[in-house]
Amino acid sequence: MHTYRIILTQEPEGGYTAIVPSLPGCITYGDNVNHAIDMVKEAIEGYLEVLKEQGEEIPDDSGSLEYSLTLAF
Repeated sequence: MHTYRIILTQEPEGGYTAIVPSLPGCITYGDNVNHAIDMVKEAIEGYLEVLKEQGEEIPDDSGSLEYSLTLAF
């Protein structure tokens, strides 16, 4: 079981880009948030499969914490 942080960014033309910071180059797109999450799950699985085939270490974000703060000043 592996945990990954994803960043979803709403695009001006519509839809969302999904990036997995701990997996360089693992970027995908979805028409909406749910679609982007489905697509990034598929992208992560493919990325990990390649790492496994190549005998590479599989990174994991389970030890990291992230917070978003909104400040008004």
